Amino acid sequence: MKNLKKQRRIQIVALAAVILTLSTALIGYAMRDGINFFRAPSQIVAEPPGPTEVFRIGGLVAEGTLIRGQGEAIRFEVTDGGANVPVVFTGVLPDLFGENEGMVGTGRYINGVFEATEILAKHDETYMPSEVVDALKAQGVYKDPNG
Repeated sequence: MKNLKKQRRIQIVALAAVILTLSTALIGYAMRDGINFFRAPSQIVAEPPGPTEVFRIGGLVAEGTLIRGQGEAIRFEVTDGGANVPVVFTGVLPDLFGENEGMVGTGRYINGVFEATEILAKHDETYMPSEVVDALKAQGVYKDPNG
């Protein structure tokens, strides 16, 4: 009788492990396109990603680079103080978007130009994503707005 209970417990634990492994694999497979890694311009210039890889870029909009084209087309450069990456975006920019302001964009890096599908700007006068702050600090160009 004891042997049967022990065997049943082992079967249940093994089945639970298989189910847990399978569910983790399915969750990872479902999220494969939803996981976007943040990169600073210096990282993109040093190791350019493939043209099919969707990722996020963040930094400051370089001064004097914001060009509004025909219709909704916008060109600008994102910098972290160490490198600049040209960005092309078609759409409506957030109200707080501007030169020397923090931004994060989602898109692809194709032929040396980041083609953004989404642009986010900081949502108040002092907020900047922590990833952008860390990248700017690493380049020595971050200025703390609080002093």
